[in-house]
Amino acid sequence: MPMSSLSFNQAVVEEFRARGGRVGGPFEGGDLLLLTTVGERSGREHTVPLGFVRADGLLLVVASAAGAPEHPQWYRNLLAHPLVRVELGTEVFDATAVPAEGDRRERLFEAVVRSAPGYGEYQRNTARLLPVVVLEQPGAGAGARDGAGAGVGAAAGEVASLADKLLEVHDWLRAQLRQLRAEAEAHLAGGVGGSGGPGGVGGAPALGLQLRQHCLAFCQGLTVHHTGEDRGVFPALARSHPELRGVLEQLAEEHRTVARLKDELVALVSDLDSAEPEAFRTALARTADELEAHLAHEERELLPALAGIPFPPPGR
Repeated sequence: MPMSSLSFNQAVVEEFRARGGRVGGPFEGGDLLLLTTVGERSGREHTVPLGFVRADGLLLVVASAAGAPEHPQWYRNLLAHPLVRVELGTEVFDATAVPAEGDRRERLFEAVVRSAPGYGEYQRNTARLLPVVVLEQPGAGAGARDGAGAGVGAAAGEVASLADKLLEVHDWLRAQLRQLRAEAEAHLAGGVGGSGGPGGVGGAPALGLQLRQHCLAFCQGLTVHHTGEDRGVFPALARSHPELRGVLEQLAEEHRTVARLKDELVALVSDLDSAEPEAFRTALARTADELEAHLAHEERELLPALAGIPFPPPGR
């Protein structure tokens, strides 16, 4: 009985991990990574082996599916959930997956074909434009996947307590928010190259795919962080510090407020063809103001208690 593509992929994944990124068979000697995405509808993690190319200092994968007429599922997953996990050799890191657009896509695809000519053949065999995806690695630090910061890449720094971890994740959220707001302002002013063209309401530039992916990645990271707090950190603190229960209830209510605003952002960028740039700008500003106030409130109230809790927990 022939091996299914799912079974074949799983065998490659297991060999990759067992041999520190080296595999045999059809992939032997090739540049291979493992990409873990979150299911578009299921919300479950899926890992696939993919060839990669480095060009212009970027880490690239191509949604070729060997020239099939439809995009592969992993590509549809990352359009919905841009925060992905990459395994490259023995290195593991979180990344933001951003498909290139316009002239930038053409330039990067040419670089891909120079390095791996087979992708040119795949493109000739299909009517769809093969997406070239940039895996943007955080500038510093690895993604945390436990407790308050699950799935969120954070700034570098020594982390010895849960207070340190909270500040690390908050710093990441603030940095991502600053970058997103700056990118949005530049894009809406017509200053972002390669991320879309005119076509928004009233002649304003439409929201590009790059801005959309960065927005969704920020929202995804924020959701995972607050979910970790609601399900893990806050209940544990309520048990160990009962005097904080009232504060924790206030913070949980702030989570719900931020979540409603975040969901508005996600809805606004879900369909780029109908996205209204000014509505996005307004929603982003409202979310930023609410989140900044929440982060400051949480730090004032919780850092003293969290400073006495070691991170990572003993034995981890």
